[in-house]
Amino acid sequence: MKSEPQSELELLERASNIAGISFQELADEAKIEVPPDLRRDKGWVGQLLEWHLGATAGSKPTQDFEQLGIELKTIPISYSGKPLETTFVCVAPLVGVHGLTWETSHVRNKLSRVLWVPVEGEREIPLAERRVGSPLIWSPSEEEELQLKTDWEELMEMIVLGRVEQINARHGEMLQLRPKAANSRVLTEAYGASGKPIKTLPRGFYLRTQFTARILEQHYI
Repeated sequence: MKSEPQSELELLERASNIAGISFQELADEAKIEVPPDLRRDKGWVGQLLEWHLGATAGSKPTQDFEQLGIELKTIPISYSGKPLETTFVCVAPLVGVHGLTWETSHVRNKLSRVLWVPVEGEREIPLAERRVGSPLIWSPSEEEELQLKTDWEELMEMIVLGRVEQINARHGEMLQLRPKAANSRVLTEAYGASGKPIKTLPRGFYLRTQFTARILEQHYI
């Protein structure tokens, strides 16, 4: 693995240096095998880029580049440059949530400074042949942060009130809460409407594609 970058500029340079290069070439350099597809290897692209960029956090709840306070997010895009899927931010807390605030939340911490790396995501392009795009470093504007905070507070209020099972894809304009588990046998504890503990699927916070599309549009046009 590459050493950790010492500055934001160095990180951006590293990311710019791999733009246009195929996953196969990057995997060869890292001595990592390219899977046939991402069905069973959802995090593979992120791990490949973490190796090349020198990310240190692994699966810890801190940012990927802890010293720099920067999170790495890959974003699969279509031929027209539109995001093809929602972006996972972090796992949502379902217990011990009383007193949590947006200001101290994992979501805000993860999204305070992000290195976005677009990657070719069209299914018909074999994984090995897909290429990395030009990176950008982003922080939310006041308006974007307010949108995220409003969504986060709405979703967390439902969790606090024991209504986690009622949260669906319609909740949250830019930030949504969805099941986050490899299979439906993985359950975690939460609270039901009666205040008693229940077992439910782990949930994750995701950014909707219209939010990430806007970030890309503002930067690349």
